[in-house]
Amino acid sequence: MLLIYTHKITNRLRYIFEFIFKEQLGTEFAITLEREVFEEHDGMKLNYSYRRFGDELFFYATTILFERGIKEQNIRIGRFEGVPTFFLSSSNSDMPFDVFAASFYLLTRYEEYLPKRPKDKFGRYPAKASLAYQQHFLQQPLVDIWIQKLCAILKIYNPEWQPQKMPYKYLPTFDIDIAYAYYCKGVLRNLGGYLFALKNLNFKEIARRTKVLSGFQKDPYDTFDWINELRKKHQLEPVFFFLVGDYGAYDKNISLDNLTFQDLIQSIGDYSQVGIHPSFESNKQVRILSREIDRLSEVLKKEITRSRQHYLKLDLPQTYQNLIEMDVQKDYTMGYASQIGFRASTAASFYFYDLTLEIKTNLKLYPFMAMDVTLRHYMKLNERASIEAVKMLIKSTKAVDGLFVTLWHNHTLSDTHGWEGWREVYQEIVEIAVTGETDIADNPFQFQPLEKEEDKTQKKDTDEELGTQEIILG
Repeated sequence: MLLIYTHKITNRLRYIFEFIFKEQLGTEFAITLEREVFEEHDGMKLNYSYRRFGDELFFYATTILFERGIKEQNIRIGRFEGVPTFFLSSSNSDMPFDVFAASFYLLTRYEEYLPKRPKDKFGRYPAKASLAYQQHFLQQPLVDIWIQKLCAILKIYNPEWQPQKMPYKYLPTFDIDIAYAYYCKGVLRNLGGYLFALKNLNFKEIARRTKVLSGFQKDPYDTFDWINELRKKHQLEPVFFFLVGDYGAYDKNISLDNLTFQDLIQSIGDYSQVGIHPSFESNKQVRILSREIDRLSEVLKKEITRSRQHYLKLDLPQTYQNLIEMDVQKDYTMGYASQIGFRASTAASFYFYDLTLEIKTNLKLYPFMAMDVTLRHYMKLNERASIEAVKMLIKSTKAVDGLFVTLWHNHTLSDTHGWEGWREVYQEIVEIAVTGETDIADNPFQFQPLEKEEDKTQKKDTDEELGTQEIILG
């Protein structure tokens, strides 16, 4: 067992030690305030305080883990063995920065609590405002890299110690915002789709809608059998998130009153985990969230314990506090809409620490690294560039034995409405992600913009396009 000496025990300190040593390295630990107890301990130990006692393993402690409340932090970036660091420490520390404080800052998303934090038009914290983006480590699981370096130092002092790290794994996830393009939409919505297509002289769209509604062609967004075949081929364990909120400007799925939609949810629930995709409106009111969870629970005849926010609307800490109130145990929202990478600088799942209440909660967060609409619409990558970008993330995740999570949508696998060729993109990503083996060197990211002429005039955000897509599709 590892014994840790410190001058003060706080919830913050316990939280980050539990994450690093217990959850990531499989090592039990105890904390003591008694110098004598620490010095007499014959086993593995480290000193996390303001001063070294002798020749023990020593990490200089900065102040953030011993504070309460949220305030601007003095962030100065350094380098340690080629990677960025901050919360730089004294010269006699075994690492030139406070790895525990810095990990806590990134993992808790401390910067997203600050009073002057920016928001985009959907109320989300923008990727470009983050320290990770501005200091060019968003595509690195920096916390996990630091932990690897910490392990190397611990091994020097304790050669017999063997950390117990979970192996690399791939987890595919899907948001079902629009289950069908035409099917189960009802007379009025399909009529609106016909009129819109006619106004734009889009006769191909009219013909496709007619064939689907007449039963001569499968709905293009009904890609669920294909997804299931891929699941069986690679023995995957995907998680599906269904939008079941009331119809609105940003919530445009099939009505849950539709029996076909219910059958779809139940059939997917037979072979995969299913969670709630809380509507855009539910982010404002807990009662709406509660109603949507109850709806999905009634269809599946089981408790709903998983969630991912529609539009990735994450407002800390309120969003997670609402989920905790609804007994949600796992959330998969931790990622950016506009950039791929590691929002919390880790490729591991971790428990949400509520900085406003200063407590570790029971809500476990599963960060995702790449989303289809991020690649195509926000970052303007073509198909090959998207695959190469994701391969870099897979390589980075595999290097730290992390959990690689993708976020995809059923409709982006349809080979229609601008997503032609993206089924092959996803299939190639899955085949690489399953093993984590890539054929790329350690080159920096080099993204290339889309070359298709029609994309050069595409100025709206993906979310706006998805919001207006129902006008086109009905």
